[in-house]
Amino acid sequence: MTEGNFVDYVKVHVSSGNGGKGSAHLRREKYVPKGGPDGGDGGRGGHVIVKGNESLWTLLHYKFQRHFKAGHGEHGSKNRSTGADGANVYLEVPLGTVVKETASGKVLVEITEHGQEEIVLEGGLGGRGNWHFKSATNQTPRYAQPGIPGSESDLTLELKVLADVGLVGFPNAGKSTLLSVLTSAKPKIADYPFTTLKPNLGIVQYRDFKSFVMADIPGIIEGAAEGKGLGHYFLRHIERNATLLFLIPADSIDVSREYEILLNELKEYNPELLDKDRLVAISKSDMLDAELREEMGREVGKDLGDVPFLFISSVSQYGLQELKDKLWALLND
Repeated sequence: MTEGNFVDYVKVHVSSGNGGKGSAHLRREKYVPKGGPDGGDGGRGGHVIVKGNESLWTLLHYKFQRHFKAGHGEHGSKNRSTGADGANVYLEVPLGTVVKETASGKVLVEITEHGQEEIVLEGGLGGRGNWHFKSATNQTPRYAQPGIPGSESDLTLELKVLADVGLVGFPNAGKSTLLSVLTSAKPKIADYPFTTLKPNLGIVQYRDFKSFVMADIPGIIEGAAEGKGLGHYFLRHIERNATLLFLIPADSIDVSREYEILLNELKEYNPELLDKDRLVAISKSDMLDAELREEMGREVGKDLGDVPFLFISSVSQYGLQELKDKLWALLND
């Protein structure tokens, strides 16, 4: 999937159906001149339903169609016949999609399972027919209830990528290169910041035909939690990852300092992100000789404490098998 086809944020306008009118019919037959009221109820208006579909990876199918309208309920008729319910309209979304009210920002539902269905806008109830209103003192009511009108709303669909491992790092840290080496994904790679503007997903093949999903998230800059750079636009994707892989290039001025900045941005955005398993990978390690790696390892190990780290190189593929082993261990701990 190309980057341009990955759509993770759309706004749609939805309308539920009107309820059908109840019938005020009076039974009249050849030998039953005063049969009394027999008007049926109106049908319910159609709901707007969000449904999870594991075959979808993006919200691209809502890029050009933004208006969705459910069917109206049919009116009641004689012989207490209830009108048909209006047709529901289904919005199929990939797993990890959050549905919000655009105006208030209120979260309505989160879709995390295949086949999960959630009503986001209910259809109007059908009106009751006149036979409901008959009584000893009013045996021939000539009135019935009208249906309740449906409602409409503007909704925002946000996709938070569901992946086992999320790559976290500053722009140009080598995240896309690592993803392209470990998986069959073909992210855009170039020697300038913010080459990646949309998340890229890839499947990492492991031993014995096992695999896990890795997501390349656009680079973080200091102040991202306040909206700088791409800000909240990509930080939400990290919420769905089981394990966070911090990627810091070996030519950084201070590896530990960069890690602290990244960690602080995640904490400012959502403190719960710090509860996830973390692994630090020092990329571009092919620039270091064995002595420099050993010296840097001592310093980094002292600063990171209990957080595991290792040296890797996507170009020379140094340490990549060890990286996959550690990630698999974290995911299956």
